[in-house]
This record gives sequence, C-alpha cells and structure tokens, in this order.
Amino acid sequence: MFNRFKLATKFTLLLLLVFIGAIAVSGFALSHALEQKAEAEIAYRSQVIAETMNSVRNYTHTRINPLLTPMLDTQATFLPEVVPSFAVREVFENLRKNEDFKDFLYKDANLNPTNLRDKADVFETELIERFRKEPGLKNISGFHESYDEKMFYNARPFSINNPTCLRCHSTPEVAPKSQIASYGSENGFGWKLNEILGTQIIYIPAKQVFEDAHRAFVLFISLFITIFAIMILLINYLLKRNVLQPLKPMAQLAQKISMNEISVEEAQEYDREKLTSIVQRHDELGQLGRVFQRMVHEISAREQQFRQQLHTLRIEVDEAKRAREVAEIAESKTFQKLQEEAKAIRNKRNTPN
Repeated sequence: MFNRFKLATKFTLLLLLVFIGAIAVSGFALSHALEQKAEAEIAYRSQVIAETMNSVRNYTHTRINPLLTPMLDTQATFLPEVVPSFAVREVFENLRKNEDFKDFLYKDANLNPTNLRDKADVFETELIERFRKEPGLKNISGFHESYDEKMFYNARPFSINNPTCLRCHSTPEVAPKSQIASYGSENGFGWKLNEILGTQIIYIPAKQVFEDAHRAFVLFISLFITIFAIMILLINYLLKRNVLQPLKPMAQLAQKISMNEISVEEAQEYDREKLTSIVQRHDELGQLGRVFQRMVHEISAREQQFRQQLHTLRIEVDEAKRAREVAEIAESKTFQKLQEEAKAIRNKRNTPN
C-alpha cells in the first residue's frame, strides 16, 4: 500500500514518523529532566529552610539559652523560649504567615518529646529508625503522601551533643520544676548524649513546582511541534520545487518515448520549454536532464532521417510506378498498333512519288 503513494506523500509520511518518534523520545527525556530539575529545586528550598532553622536553633542555644536558663528555677511557669526547638517552631510559624510559604511544614519529630505536638508519626518513626540503623546517613529526602497532597520531605537526624541540654531531659528529678509543672514528668526524659532521638523534617508541597515543570514541558513540546510542522511544510515546498517539478516533465517524456507517442515537434518543445532550465543545474537532476536532452536530440535526428528516407523512397516508388505504367502501355496491343500505324505513316512520307 505504501508503494502506491506518490513521492511527496511518502516523504511526508516518513517525516511524520520521524517527527512522532522524535516527539516521543524527546518528550520522555524532557519530562524526566524537568522532573529532576523540579525535585532539585524543591530539595534546594528545603535545604535553605533547614539551614535557616538550624541557624535559629544555634542562635537560641548560644545567645538566648544562657540568659534564660537561670530564670527556670525562679519562675513559676516554664519559659519555652529557652528551648531551641520552640524557637525554631515559632520562627517557622511566622514564616508560614507569608502566602508563599503557608503550606510549608516543619517538625522536630521525636520518639519521646517533651511536648506531644512533636511526637513522631508512623512515617517519621520509620525515618528515625533508619537513621539509627545507618549512623553515617545524614539526609533522607523524597516524596510522601501527607496532609492530603503529595509533599516533598527532607529529613535530618536529631541528637543532643551538648551535655547542658540533658538537665531538662535526663530524669524528672533534675529537671526544672517549672518544666515539670508545664509538661509533666512522663515525657521527654531518658535522653542520652549523641543518641539519635528524632528527625528534623521539612515538608514542602510539590504541586506548584511540578505544575510549573508541566507548563514548561507543554510549552517546549508546543514549540517543538510548531517548528517541526513548519519544517515539514518548508521541506515539502522545497521538495516539490526542486525535485518533483523537474522530475515530472522528464517522467512524462520518458513515458511518451517508451510508448512511441512523441513527435519531433513535441520533443523539440520539451527541449525548449522544460529541459533547458533543468540541464543548467549541476546536481543529479541536471545530469538526468542532459541525458533526456540527448535522447530528444537523437529522436529529432532519427525522425528527420526517417522523413528523408521516406521522401527518397516515395520518389523511387513513383519513378518505378511510372516506369511500370509506361511498360504496360508499351506492351499493350493498342500501343503496338499505334506504333505500327505511326511507322506506316512515316514510311509513306519517306517514299518518293
């Protein structure tokens, strides 16, 4: 069935097949690249936020904690500002008031927290157990279906490296009374130095970033389709103008020659009007055109030779016909009788009186 199509149709179909294949391959590669870029962008955002929160934590520990710690034994109520995790949470909540960060989440997920709002859920517990099994692991990131949408998470292990922090988390007996009064004596104790206690985890909604990546993908594919469609139209136009149009008169001429349906006048017309521009080309079509031009000249020369021979033959036939007719007349009895009568008349004239 494909062989029945014209050359332009075949060429267009082949270009379309190449186009579809290129779209499929490039679309897959582009989609994968954009997804990786989107994931890298989200990971970078989470790292920036995590470093910012750690800066807040360190500032609270080095600058705020020394000022407020002496007040823990004198105040009736516990001062949560002395706890670095509290400061980090409050700073992050202020950040979430910004419309661009309202869906971001931060949590110091702990297996045994002082404040139960920091209690690790099932997913976070799995991350903590993995950090405990792999002490060299410093970061875990990926996607997690949480809070009714797909979230990107970035988790880091959390442990206590400063012995002064153990006062509030070793045993209820050494903890500040204001802490016991505020949070009780059942949670947040038994912590050990340098032990993985929890994870600092940040949740970032991935929807917006992937929507941006999807829009970029659609835009690129649309541009690719548009450019390729223009290329197909342009190639078809150039193909028809530079290849198919020159081939058409040569194909017609070849058909007429093969069927012996071309006259000298028609061959000369082809030479003047259609082959002249083709033979001036220096490519393969020009070479083919010159071959056809030689064929036309040979046809013209052969036709002229044939006509000359035919004219000569006709003259010879006419002379032979006249000679035959004269012979027939000469051999007829009437002509012989007339000859005898004419001879008798000449003899009579020649006889003297």
